Amino acid sequence: MYGLSAGHGIKHFGQGALLVMIPSIRATLGLSDVAVGGMSSAQSISSGIANIPAGILTDMFRKKIAWILFASMMMVGIGYFLIAISPVYWALLVGVVIVGFGTSMWHAPAFGTLAARYPERRGFAMAAHLTGAQIGNTASPLIIGFLLAGTIGSWVIFGGIEWRWIAAFISVPMVVTALAVISRFKTAGIEAKGDVTLSDYFRSAGRLVSNRGVLGMALLGAMRGAVHTSFQVFLVIYMREELSYSDTFVGLHVALITMAGIISTPIMGNVSDRVGRRPVIAFAMTAMTILIFLFLTFDSGWGMTALIAVLGLFFFSVMPIINAAAMDMIDKGSEGSGTALMFTGGAVIGSLTPIAAGFINQSNGFEGVVIFAGIIAAAGAILSLVLPMKSQVNT
Repeated sequence: MYGLSAGHGIKHFGQGALLVMIPSIRATLGLSDVAVGGMSSAQSISSGIANIPAGILTDMFRKKIAWILFASMMMVGIGYFLIAISPVYWALLVGVVIVGFGTSMWHAPAFGTLAARYPERRGFAMAAHLTGAQIGNTASPLIIGFLLAGTIGSWVIFGGIEWRWIAAFISVPMVVTALAVISRFKTAGIEAKGDVTLSDYFRSAGRLVSNRGVLGMALLGAMRGAVHTSFQVFLVIYMREELSYSDTFVGLHVALITMAGIISTPIMGNVSDRVGRRPVIAFAMTAMTILIFLFLTFDSGWGMTALIAVLGLFFFSVMPIINAAAMDMIDKGSEGSGTALMFTGGAVIGSLTPIAAGFINQSNGFEGVVIFAGIIAAAGAILSLVLPMKSQVNT
């Protein structure tokens, strides 16, 4: 559990770095709002595609999990190297696509393994795994924002590092982590009795895609992801271009979105194991809805900073609970494909919402994006009250 969580944190360090670099990339390449949204869409599409082979390989070759995780980290490293050397937007998109593919390949083997190995503490295990991601998401914007700006407050430390060099540097720990995974995670998948035949896999997959409860959780997870992708990208643009925040200050605010979740995520996971998934999910989605709409009032200054920090209690923390609710309804041995289905749903909707948010931001500004994201969050909150979920969980 802790090894996978640490690897997840390193992966998300790289994943979060791209978000903070977007304003600098935009300035260098002269990108429009729609082009910026296109980067997030390209990443979501590639992530969705990656889930399919990752889920199949995870369930069919459970004892080869370490190799799938190795491939995941290597692709993130290669993608960042291509981003670093890209001369034009379309070349940059290739690197973004590879990063998206690599980051998504981690989910099925990691979440699937945790779901299978810790069936009685599934909510906590997945929350612990996401806590690793939130540590990476918190550290990344702080470090990357400082490296881009080269300043802390009014003190000039150095001239800052160009985003291309930072992208190249990020590829190094990804490759090192890939090598560590393949050498140290030898027990990953040990709970499996053996490899699954192709016919057995497709029988399990058939039951999975006809499971209305799991499909409902995939839709709910996709809506949460849509709020994330549409809101966070243009929050960064808004802070940098409209509020004239420095890269360091932008990085601090992005870190706040995940910082509080480091504490709340394992707590929410543990509570969901004891009282059920629905109360935790519904409360988190409702709180997220209210907090997002409050950005219409608190759109700058310390009020916005505090609002971002409180939003961080729920923004990512609800995701592992939604995943755990889906796993409660999945046949044993199909955990990898179930995870893949959950993240594929998020990628499908997530590939469309950033472009839509780009058009909205272009015509109505950040206020329009807030309303757009808030409506999606509200729909998710309502959906969480009516979707079928397992009524009892293990304690």
